[in-house]
Amino acid sequence: MVRVIVVGGGAAGMSAASRARKIKPDAEITVFEKSGFVSYAPCGIPYYVENLVDKPEKLQTYTPEFFKEKRSIDVHIHSNIENVDPASKTIVYVQDGTSKSLQWDKLVIACGAEPIKPKIDGIWLANIFTVKFIEDGIRIRDAATRTRNIVIVGGGYIGVEMAEAFAQTGKKVTIVEMLPHVLSNLDLELSRIIEDEFLKKGVILRLGEKVVEFAGKDTVSKVVTDKGEYEADLVVVAVGFRPKVDLAQKIGLELGVTGAIETERTMETNLEDVYACGDCAETTHLITGEKTWIPLGPTANKMGYTAGNNLFGEKLKFPGVLGTAFTKAFDLQIARTGLTEAEARKGGIQTSAVVIKAPTRAHYYPGNDEITLKVVSEKSTGKLLGAQCIGREGTVGRINAFAALLYMKARIKDLFFTDFGYAPPFAPVWDPLIQASRVIGPIR
Repeated sequence: MVRVIVVGGGAAGMSAASRARKIKPDAEITVFEKSGFVSYAPCGIPYYVENLVDKPEKLQTYTPEFFKEKRSIDVHIHSNIENVDPASKTIVYVQDGTSKSLQWDKLVIACGAEPIKPKIDGIWLANIFTVKFIEDGIRIRDAATRTRNIVIVGGGYIGVEMAEAFAQTGKKVTIVEMLPHVLSNLDLELSRIIEDEFLKKGVILRLGEKVVEFAGKDTVSKVVTDKGEYEADLVVVAVGFRPKVDLAQKIGLELGVTGAIETERTMETNLEDVYACGDCAETTHLITGEKTWIPLGPTANKMGYTAGNNLFGEKLKFPGVLGTAFTKAFDLQIARTGLTEAEARKGGIQTSAVVIKAPTRAHYYPGNDEITLKVVSEKSTGKLLGAQCIGREGTVGRINAFAALLYMKARIKDLFFTDFGYAPPFAPVWDPLIQASRVIGPIR
C-alpha cells in the first residue's frame, strides 16, 4: 500500500490529500497539522473578531472527523514535526507529548506562511497579536472585550480588515503604516479612496510612520513611532507574511528567488517523491513570466490539487497566478488582478493606463451607484496588464472577468468586444470595463 504524508492541514494540504484520495482510493493518507483546525479560513478571522461569525469552528470548511469518516484521511491536529529523513523516508512527529515515527512513500510539504514579527522592542508584551491561526482570532476577540484603544501596525489586507472589524465593534482604532498609503499593492488613486473611507468612519491613520517600540510593563500600553506615541490596550501586528520554510531547509529542499520553496509546475521539488504547494511554495506570474510569491487561498487550493493529482504519475501543471484579490473597507468593495501601473513600470514595461468613474446600473434604475475602475495595458501592443476596482457594488464580477481575459493574454480590442451582459438592474448598456477600453484605446 502506498503511504502519503501531508505536512500542513490548511487549504493546500487538505486539497492535496483529498485529490490524492480521489486518484488513489487504496492509498494510506495522513495529514499533520500544528493547530487545532484543518481546512480553515484565516481570511475569515477578522469577521469572527467582528462577531459576524459566532463560533470559530464555522471558519473550517470541513472538520478532521469529516476527513476521517468521509474520505478516509487520517488527520493529526496539534502535531509538531520533529524531523524528516528523506533518505529513509521517515517522519518523526510529536503529539500529546509523545514522539512517534512514520514512514512515507510520497511527502507533501504544505506548511503555509507565517506572520512577520519585526524585531521591535517590546514585541513580546501581552496583548500584542499576529493573525494566522483560528486560535489567534479566539485570543484576539477575547482580549478585545477588555480593551478600548486598538492599534493596527500595517495597512495591508489583514491590517485594513482587522481595523474595520474593531471599528465596527465600537473600538478606537489607529492604523500605523510605514509606507505613505494603505493597501500599497494598489495604485495611488485607489488607495486614497480607501483612506477617505476609513477617515469618514473614524479610523485614525498614521501613514509614513515607523514603529520603534511597544511600551508597557507586562501588557502593551503604548505604540511609539518615529513621529509620535499612541495609546494601545491591544495591538495587531500585520506587516506581512513570509513562506514557512524551516522544515524545507532542514531536509534539503531548494528555495527559489522569492525565498519560498522552488518547485516544478507539477509541484515536484528537487527531492524525489517530495512535493510542495500552497503558501510555502513559489510560482510564476502569468503576466511577467517571473517567479513570484503571492499567498492567497485560491492559489493554495489549486496548487494543492495539482500536487495531489501528480503523486501517482499524473503530470498536471499549475500555470501560475495573476494575484487576483478582493477585500473590503466598510461599504467599499476592493478588487484587483494582474499588475498595477506602478508594478508594471517597476518591471520596465511601458504602460497606458486610464482611471474612470462609471455607473453600476442604468442611470434611471434605483440603487445606481458609481465605481472607480483603473485599467492598465502595455503601450506598444495593447496587451492587458491589470485592473483595479473600488465601489459599493459590482467590483468583484468585473475583476473576475478581467482576470479571465488576462489568463487568455487578451488585448484592449478583446476587452472591448467581450460580450458582457446588460440589464438596467445589473449594469449599464456600456459596461464600465467596455468604457475603460474605449478611453484607453486604440481599438484596432
